[in-house]
Amino acid sequence: MFKNITEWTLVLGVFGIVATLGNWIGYEVLPWEAIPGIIILIVVSVIGLILEKIVPGNLPAVGYIGLIGIIISLPWVPGSEFVVEWTSKVSILALATPILAYAGISIGSNWADFRKLGIRSVIVALMVFFGTFVGSALIAEIILRWQGII
Repeated sequence: MFKNITEWTLVLGVFGIVATLGNWIGYEVLPWEAIPGIIILIVVSVIGLILEKIVPGNLPAVGYIGLIGIIISLPWVPGSEFVVEWTSKVSILALATPILAYAGISIGSNWADFRKLGIRSVIVALMVFFGTFVGSALIAEIILRWQGII
């Protein structure tokens, strides 16, 4: 278990460094302002991964991570104002960029395995991409019209 925790922390640390740089370059948030939020996100993620392994049941790590994040940001939890303040300095897009890049690299390096999934998987992936794009465009259209921007 200690080996897993070390591995998770190192991988999340690398993602944290890349996200901090992306946050700085893309959103002009200085690294020392974003680092406390990144550390909180890494700690919450590692705790969620640990809970997935030790708690009986079938809840995935992302469920535990989400629950922990919600709990530590509730207004009546001591220190939640600091958690919210620090993590609000980290852009979600700065976090998503290294994760999506890693996913793209892993798919690219395992292209033979990806092909074995068959045409159904490709169709599902294309539909997910298309649905996400159309859904995002629709939401943006509605919000921008509602605000009178377009």
